[in-house]
Amino acid sequence: MLHKTQGIVLSYFRYRETSIIVRVYTEEFGLQSYLVNGVRSAKSKSNRIALFQPLTLLDMVVYYKPDKDLNRLSEVKTNHPFQHIPFDIAKSSMGLFVSEMLTKTLKEEAANEVLYQFLVSSILFLEEAETHYENFHIAFLLKLAFFLGFGPANAREFEAQLQEQKYPFLPDASAETALNTFLRQPLGTPVRISRQTRAELLDAVVAFYQIHIETLGEVKSLPVLREVLM
Repeated sequence: MLHKTQGIVLSYFRYRETSIIVRVYTEEFGLQSYLVNGVRSAKSKSNRIALFQPLTLLDMVVYYKPDKDLNRLSEVKTNHPFQHIPFDIAKSSMGLFVSEMLTKTLKEEAANEVLYQFLVSSILFLEEAETHYENFHIAFLLKLAFFLGFGPANAREFEAQLQEQKYPFLPDASAETALNTFLRQPLGTPVRISRQTRAELLDAVVAFYQIHIETLGEVKSLPVLREVLM
């Protein structure tokens, strides 16, 4: 049966010679995988694979069967063409990092309207922000942790959980203030921290996720993000 839904591209991988399997977090069905045939062939419609770049926001008509691990797309188009994320190196690096973390952490194959709207509004913030997005990746992950069931109440709780696992995190006053702002205030709230503090907070947040998600493993986009933001 065909259904209309919106979705957020998380990642894709090549399948056979001309096809891909794309992972999409959908508004109606949660996490889904779709087989897209012919998208990598020379005869494919103009650059159709661009629709499946990480974090692309889609309008879709899909085939859906709840007992199937792999479904198909009938129609697909972007509902918000990006003008900045793919072309700004800082934003694109954050986007790749965020999409990898979402791929590794989102597992639920059921609708979650509140989570979906949080993801869309966060992506649109990154796309449209002209200033105060340098801490986006850190604030986003701290807020996402609440939807995943392990968000810390404050900086002290965050610090305590890391120290229980022997992670050497000893934030100074500026780092602690930043953490509390990221946890309590909207994305884009100005927070002035040094590049070194930003790098330390990023590593600590990834370690925090590794404590709570044993299967997280290596975050391959992390070295690139560090390099771009240092």
